[in-house]
Amino acid sequence: MSAPVQQHRRWSDAWAVYIHPRVLAMLFLGFAAGLPLLLVFGTLSAWLRQAGVDRSTIGHVSWVALAYALKFLWAPLVDRIDLPLLDRLLGHRRSWMLLAQAGIITGLLLMATGDPANSLEALVWAALLVAFSSATQDISLDAWRIESVDVDRQAAMAATYQIGYRIGMIAAGAGALYLADFISWGAAYLSMAALMGVGVVTTLLIGEPERQISQQTWADEERVVSFLERSAHLPNAYRRAAAWFIGAVVCPFTEFFQRNGRFALWVLAFIFTFRISDITLGVMANAFYIDMGYTLSEIATVTKVFGVIMTMVGAVVGGVIVMRFGLLPVLLFAAVIVSLTNLVYAWLATQPADVALLAIVVSADNLSGGMAGSAFIAYLSGQTNRAYTATQYALFSSMMLLPAKFLAGFSGDIVDATSYVTFFIYASALGIPAMLLVMHLLRRERTQVTA
Repeated sequence: MSAPVQQHRRWSDAWAVYIHPRVLAMLFLGFAAGLPLLLVFGTLSAWLRQAGVDRSTIGHVSWVALAYALKFLWAPLVDRIDLPLLDRLLGHRRSWMLLAQAGIITGLLLMATGDPANSLEALVWAALLVAFSSATQDISLDAWRIESVDVDRQAAMAATYQIGYRIGMIAAGAGALYLADFISWGAAYLSMAALMGVGVVTTLLIGEPERQISQQTWADEERVVSFLERSAHLPNAYRRAAAWFIGAVVCPFTEFFQRNGRFALWVLAFIFTFRISDITLGVMANAFYIDMGYTLSEIATVTKVFGVIMTMVGAVVGGVIVMRFGLLPVLLFAAVIVSLTNLVYAWLATQPADVALLAIVVSADNLSGGMAGSAFIAYLSGQTNRAYTATQYALFSSMMLLPAKFLAGFSGDIVDATSYVTFFIYASALGIPAMLLVMHLLRRERTQVTA
């Protein structure tokens, strides 16, 4: 799909896009989206490890984050169902945002009262509520972002969203660890629940976007009408439920295969494998730092502040080199360096605890991760049909996370059965399938260009 030709603007006009009210709003909505993730993932694993929970259990608890990978299952519901009362007061997208934010705050408050040493099951259920609500917020936020501004402002919306998201991760990573170190884990999670008020206030202040239905969407809805006409003999409730399912779920999925043919399977295989290596490593990262002897404050400073800043730098660099060299070559480069930086962790595991060494390794890992993230998001966006942007993007991002999160749940078992050195080598090797698949995509692209 070729990119549309755009008029060149003056630099002053280009930068002025960032003072657009909805572009600015994405900064705060991004913060609300980025805050919950680490609280049910990396930060939670640090809490559990410090409380004496074994590594295998920590790995299994990380499956709570599978909610982000499974969000495609209820994305059509968020897209189609109007919430009673809230929909009339706020509109469709904002009502779902507010409901999801209420769920996140409730879950964080429950986690703040939890004790992993004595009531781990209750803590996990509260974390599951946070993860499910956060994934629902992501679905509604993506839809609001896409529908709120024209195409030429989408890049600016994505930029402010990413910045806000990373700031939210700093708060949930470094901020929570600092509070846990100096006060308590309960105070840390209580503070994070209060910070979610940023998202609530923003949701109440922004406007509801206008929903536009493309001609492609109307053409696909004809399939639903055709189904109803052929199914007059079936009970009315069944016909309506089946027609809704076809329009909301089947049409977005079949459109992707109609557009790509058999090659769609190669695309999906690449989406499945690209993030496995770094997500697998991420589950055990905080447990590794603690077992190495680093303090919570050292972990917070190096990984959750400095590391996140390096991720932002990597994201910016990734965007620039994609413009310069093209998308697929950068994806190949990113897949290689992500695996290589995982090997550096294997070397770090053989060294005595040294904050300077930790900073070097984290810098390399997060810089490469930021570059890979920019390129991969661009690739996923290019595979999405704007007629089904929210549903297809939820499907692709879920496919990206589902195998990675599931496999990562066994990380603690591998460490316990072997060692951290072996585990990091294993995590690095998991990146090899993604390298091979992107090489195949690159060969196909070059063949099409020369044909």
